[in-house]
Amino acid sequence: MADKDDDSDIGVVLETRPKTQRPPMYKVMLLNDDYTPMEFVVHVLERFFGLSHAQAFEIMLTVHKKGLAVVGVFSYEIAETKVAQVMDFAQRHEHPLQCTMEKE
Repeated sequence: MADKDDDSDIGVVLETRPKTQRPPMYKVMLLNDDYTPMEFVVHVLERFFGLSHAQAFEIMLTVHKKGLAVVGVFSYEIAETKVAQVMDFAQRHEHPLQCTMEKE
């Protein structure tokens, strides 16, 4: 005689939790040019990226020697803001300094 209490049609419902992905991060880079003074680049790095004078000087030298350097990695909104701040500041001081961002 079949037992009415067998587990044949009882299913276990597992909650599937969607995996939360980290938002993509963006590299902010400074590009070299032949006109922007090195001191100005150091000032920008200290002011907008919170770097010490020594760190800013090192990154400025990397930009100068290699043509570009990654200044930091941020969420999209922060990267976009930093690029806009640097570009605006450079334009106001009549320097052609370029700052860009790209997905990491």
